[in-house]
Amino acid sequence: MPETNGYWRVGTGPVKVIALSGWFGCADAWAPMVDGIDTDAASWVFFDYRGYGRSRQMSGQFTFEEAAQDVLRLADQLGWERFSLVGHSMGGKAIQQVMLAAPARVERMLAVTAVPACGARMDAQRLALFGSAIDDIKQREFVINYSTGNRLPASWVTRMARHSWDNATPEAFGAYLAEWATRDFSQRVVGSQTPLKVMVGEHDPSLTADLMGKTWLAWYPDASLEVLPNAGHYPMNETPLAFTAAAQRYLSGDASA
Repeated sequence: MPETNGYWRVGTGPVKVIALSGWFGCADAWAPMVDGIDTDAASWVFFDYRGYGRSRQMSGQFTFEEAAQDVLRLADQLGWERFSLVGHSMGGKAIQQVMLAAPARVERMLAVTAVPACGARMDAQRLALFGSAIDDIKQREFVINYSTGNRLPASWVTRMARHSWDNATPEAFGAYLAEWATRDFSQRVVGSQTPLKVMVGEHDPSLTADLMGKTWLAWYPDASLEVLPNAGHYPMNETPLAFTAAAQRYLSGDASA
């Protein structure tokens, strides 16, 4: 039997959620929001990709198709026939691959400052800047600071960069960059009936409400958008309780969300 990815579970409630992190994150990166989770109402599983966090020792191709099969295998192990998906940043592309692999099993998706199915559409210079972050922790700090609007404490930016450095192998980190930045499978998701909510931070300079309107919201008929105040690219870290409240409203099926 294939090895199962590592994960972190919070809660025992009936609303089942699997959360997939961004390029700089891992399962533990969601920790600031945990105090806000209603553990009687929901069960959250924070998943680690191959090469990340609790799955750091796992080798593989480091593709989102592979990650989708890993997520489905974990759901089977948990006994979860149906569940919702939360994806942050590059995790937005990963959750769509899970949906494409098993659409009947996905109740709803929450895309948090998330890369659309077309990829980041970066020019060569910008892609090279992100590529330099694979081997340069200072470049990771630069990217994190920029993506949160150059407005947060330098000590926090440094810790975030160090956390990513310590919790992902260079091989996995580099391979996933190509996956989220350059691959385009948008034609495969157009018209998907999976309910979707997209959240963006008001201070995220790249993954903006305008971009989401032209991508996610244009491709998914049952989609809505929420702009999170006082957040940039990492709302689960920057405004954790407000983010968790908004996420739980949507994932619980609250019609007002």
